[in-house]
Amino acid sequence: MFMRLSLIGLCFAIYSSASFGQWYESQGVASIKNNDNKAAKAQAVHNALKKALLVAGASVSSVQQVVNGLLTQDEISIRASGSVNSLELISENYSGDLVTVTIRADIFPQEKKCFAADYKKSMLLTRSNILHREQANIGNIYSIDRTLIKKLANKIQQQGIYLDTKLALQTKTEFSRYNQSLQTQSLKNLTMSLANMTDSQYVLFSEIQDLSLANDENNDWQFWQKNIYQRQFNIALYIHDGTTGERILDKHYQSSAPWDFDDRKQVDVTSHNFWQSEYGQQISVTLDDMVSDIDENMMCQPTQGRIVQVQGNSITFNLGKRHGVKVGDKFSLLHLNNFISDDKRSYSGFNISPYKVIVTSVSQDSAHATTAEQHILDNIQVNDLAVRY
Repeated sequence: MFMRLSLIGLCFAIYSSASFGQWYESQGVASIKNNDNKAAKAQAVHNALKKALLVAGASVSSVQQVVNGLLTQDEISIRASGSVNSLELISENYSGDLVTVTIRADIFPQEKKCFAADYKKSMLLTRSNILHREQANIGNIYSIDRTLIKKLANKIQQQGIYLDTKLALQTKTEFSRYNQSLQTQSLKNLTMSLANMTDSQYVLFSEIQDLSLANDENNDWQFWQKNIYQRQFNIALYIHDGTTGERILDKHYQSSAPWDFDDRKQVDVTSHNFWQSEYGQQISVTLDDMVSDIDENMMCQPTQGRIVQVQGNSITFNLGKRHGVKVGDKFSLLHLNNFISDDKRSYSGFNISPYKVIVTSVSQDSAHATTAEQHILDNIQVNDLAVRY
């Protein structure tokens, strides 16, 4: 039986069979650097296969293992052991400095790696920080700190699987000041405060580290144009746990592309013209990589619901249908046990309750659960956690 599913903004063709697994069709995009089409094609296939594997439920380690193993060969149809039986390159298209490929992979269903993958985690995306603001003067692109995060949120909504995002773009946070001066405790406090105010499990920060123009003109292939320079786009991504404030992901991305705008005129970074330029397309490719990395790393992070009400043997916590919670789901309970060390640093500890709760009713943003054996939850308080690992 053959059917088509629309999922995360991509069309995946799935063929179900007991002996052949399932077919997943997906697209991948990569930029061409130093005229190396072969390397760009391999990276595009890499990105497409990662998307297919993540939709199929592969873990982070198995994605890396299978992708690295498959892409050592340059064949239209590739046989492989493990969760991927075969990989076919359906099409490849070259446009400017970008290559787009469509692949089809035969993926065997595999044993679930973590129950947390059943749920979407709520994540707050904060306004980015331009570390060297003078670099944004060329094109007057200061507003890229907001526009970039809006684009990232849209891509997560379209391509991501494991996140429910919220935006905080009106004002900049103190993140970069704390991060650059290594004020770890202040970073934790900032994260926990933002997470608490917005009902978020995780908080994403970012720093735009380089927007500079290269000194040499990029006229190797554009000799008939004047003043076309390479412009850098380097960005760092940080994700923090909203409950403890601790950093769980730190990734850096470096890229560049021709800046084909008049450097004396203002460029509208929200415009179609900007995002269709080579520089805008390169940023879009970087954002795709970020979405893939975020999804991979968040898939098996614990799904943590903050308890907002305790009554006898029942609780209410702030996860609901939008996060994938269903009636009958079981959650563990953690009692927060924060403490301050001798050097005045605060740490988060947890006492694990011997009881689990079963969800009895669910609304869009919250769930009600009770203990299986009607035990009174006298050691659980508001702001403790209901967790699924």
